[in-house]
Amino acid sequence: MTFVKHSLLFIRSNLKQLQRKWPALPLLLLFPVILISLVAVIAVSLVQPDENDPIHVGLVDLDKSQETETVISLIEESSQLGNFIKMEALTKDEASTQINKQLSAYISFPEGFTESLYTGDSVTLNITGNPGKQTESYLVKELLDSIARHIRASQANILTVNFYAKQLPIDSDVRHDMLFQQFNEFLVYTVGKDKIISEEELTNQVTSSPINYYGLSAWFMMLTVWILVFYTFFTNDAQARMQNRMRLYGVTILQQLTAKMVITFILTGILAAGAFYTYASLMAIPLYSEDYIRITLIAGLYSLIYLCLLAIMELIFPDQKIRLLIHSLFTLIVLLGSGAIIPALYFPLYIQDLLPYFFASEAYYWLREILLNGRLYADYIALTIILISVILMLAGISLLKERAAK
Repeated sequence: MTFVKHSLLFIRSNLKQLQRKWPALPLLLLFPVILISLVAVIAVSLVQPDENDPIHVGLVDLDKSQETETVISLIEESSQLGNFIKMEALTKDEASTQINKQLSAYISFPEGFTESLYTGDSVTLNITGNPGKQTESYLVKELLDSIARHIRASQANILTVNFYAKQLPIDSDVRHDMLFQQFNEFLVYTVGKDKIISEEELTNQVTSSPINYYGLSAWFMMLTVWILVFYTFFTNDAQARMQNRMRLYGVTILQQLTAKMVITFILTGILAAGAFYTYASLMAIPLYSEDYIRITLIAGLYSLIYLCLLAIMELIFPDQKIRLLIHSLFTLIVLLGSGAIIPALYFPLYIQDLLPYFFASEAYYWLREILLNGRLYADYIALTIILISVILMLAGISLLKERAAK
C-alpha cells in the first residue's frame, strides 16, 4: 500500500512538471515524426530492389544418369519460376567459376543419386551459395527444400513399385526400366498438376505492400521514440539529489522509477492509440475488435519491456549525459533489430537466427502478422516471459542500489 501511495505521489508530481513545461509538448510530438520521415527516406533507398536483375541458379549433375538429366531438364525449362529466378544446367567447373560472379547459388545432384533413390537411402541435394549474395542464397535454399519434397514423394512411389517388382519373375534390366518409367510418369503427373516446383512465396512486404509496411514501421518507431522522449523529459539533473532526500522519508528508487514509467506509458499509449487509428483508417485495413485487443497487448508488452530496460540503464549509468547516450544507442539497436527500419530479410543469416529471441523483433513480427498478413492469433508467451525477467532484474538492481546508498 505504501508503494502505491508513494508512486501516485510522484505521478502527480510528473503531471505538474508536464503542465509547467507544456510549451515544449509540440516539439515532443513532432520530433519523432520528423526523425522517422528522414529514416523512411533512407530505408526506401536502401531496400528498393532491382526487378530487372533476376536470381541466377546453377544446376550441376554429378550423377550423370537418365533420371537426373530428366529432373534438371524439367527444372530448367519450367516456367513456374517466373522472371525472378533463372536456372541453367552447368558443369562443376563452370559453376565453381561463376559462383563468385553471376550465380547466387548452385544446386548439385551428387554421385549415386539415382542408386540412393531406388534403394531407399536418404537422397541429399547439395547447395553452394555465393557469400556476397546471402539473401538470394537463402531464397534458393527455400526453393531447394521444395524440390526435395517432390523428389522424396517420387522416391516413395518408386520404392513401392520396386518392392513388388522384385517379387515378379523379371530380370533387373526390365525392372530398372519399369522404375525409370514410373519415375518419368510421376514427374509428368506433377508437371500436369503444376506442382513440379511448389513455389514457396517469401513475401517481401517492403515491395509488395510498401505503403502498409512503412505505415506500420512509422507507427512502431513513433511509439518507441515517444517512450524515450517522455521518459527523458521526466528525468532531470537534480534527480540524484532528490532521490537521496526522498530516501529519508522512506521513498525508494523503485517507487520513483515506477511513477515515471507509469506516466510515460499512459501518455505514450494515448498518442500511440491516436496515431494507430489514423494509420488504420488511411490504409483501410479491416480490423475486428479482437485484432485491436491483440495489437494493444503486444504493443503494451513491448512498451513495458522497453521502459524497464531504460530504467535499468538509468540505475547502472547515473550520469545524465552518459545515460542519454546509452539510451539513444539502445533505442537505435531496438529499432534496427525489430526490422522496422530495415526488414529482417536483408540481415545476414546469423543475425536472422538470433532475432526471434529479441523482444522488439518478436513484437514487431506479431504486429506485422496481424496487420499485414491477417493472422487471427498472436503468441504472447515470449514477450510475457521477457517482461517478467526484466521486472525482476529491475527490482533486484534497484534493491542493490538502495543497499549501496546506505
